[in-house]
Amino acid sequence: MSKRVFLIVLDSCGVGMLPDASEFGDYDCNTLKRISASPEFSAENMLKMGIGNIAGCDYLKSTDKPLAAVGKCAELSRGKDTTTGHWEIAGVISKKPMPTYPDGFPKAIIDEFSEKTGRGVLCNKPYSGTQVIKDYGDEHIKTGKLIVYTSADSVFQIAADEEVVPLEALYEYCKIARKILCGKNAVGRVIARPFVKKDGEFIRTANRHDFSLEPPKPTLLDMLSSNGKAVYAIGKIYDIFASRGITEHVFTHSNKEGMERTLEAVSMDFEGLCFTNLVDFDMLYGHRQDIDGYARAFSEFDKWLPSFTEKMRDDDILIITADHGCDPGDNSTAHTREYIPLVVYGKKIKPENLGIRKTYADISASIAEYFGIDYNGAGESFFSNVKK
Repeated sequence: MSKRVFLIVLDSCGVGMLPDASEFGDYDCNTLKRISASPEFSAENMLKMGIGNIAGCDYLKSTDKPLAAVGKCAELSRGKDTTTGHWEIAGVISKKPMPTYPDGFPKAIIDEFSEKTGRGVLCNKPYSGTQVIKDYGDEHIKTGKLIVYTSADSVFQIAADEEVVPLEALYEYCKIARKILCGKNAVGRVIARPFVKKDGEFIRTANRHDFSLEPPKPTLLDMLSSNGKAVYAIGKIYDIFASRGITEHVFTHSNKEGMERTLEAVSMDFEGLCFTNLVDFDMLYGHRQDIDGYARAFSEFDKWLPSFTEKMRDDDILIITADHGCDPGDNSTAHTREYIPLVVYGKKIKPENLGIRKTYADISASIAEYFGIDYNGAGESFFSNVKK
């Protein structure tokens, strides 16, 4: 029977502050704990898996008979963003933080970008993505200038009205920025942030697109695909890894669509990895500090989970994790430096306590061992501890 791993990232669903969090400006963050206090929170199936047995998750109900092996992973990379987190999950540790721009991008970068796009620039400073289109949207429509902004993360974001700047043009501008932003200014991601004006309100559309740096060395995805295994990417995984090592992909616009595509994948015949990112937790609720919305999204995932596990085959493995935190109740709208959950389930997986892992990369090392491929990435495999 074909071996398959389904790796699902609940984007930003951290489980508590890392010891070095203060170095990253975080002092009181715990995303899962924060949303668990919401009346909208429900985790019946994740509790059965054993998420309440994870060290530090004593605010959740534990179980004497967990269905899954559980633990949590620390981050060794110097960052707390999507790209850094996913790369570490895939075996690449980023020892140097990617550049950030608390005062906006240097004039030389903006000037070159304007020259090559033929458009002026508005804003050029850190900003909330929803607020920036409210504050600059009308001027953008009037002048055609592009709204360029950043955040606490290593990102160069370009917002534009879809009627003023067609999507393909916006994506082309992002590619121009991606080429400019290299060397010491190599930001993690250039992000297209299209919006529309409807009934006087500026509304982001679902046509976001990320243009990531390529990983600096081979990831688990490269190793799997070069060994003839399928790597099926769902959601923004394709963008995060700049398409590297991916054999098939599908973009999604919501958690709902991501879960639907993952459910379709479990009925497909392949040997390899299905890697899913569910982005709504982070994009719609974490950054917008919507505790109840985040809790509802978690509850929806929890309710969906049995529909997936009942279709798993005997040799399948499901791993549920995150890539960083984004506590919707702390004192900022930025990502938070947190442990990520580790939930490993399958008919041939023993429900062991995996403790506190030193790096997210233990996930990739374990997947590589399961497939029996040569692996030269970071991390220490836990697979031998959990296989029946």
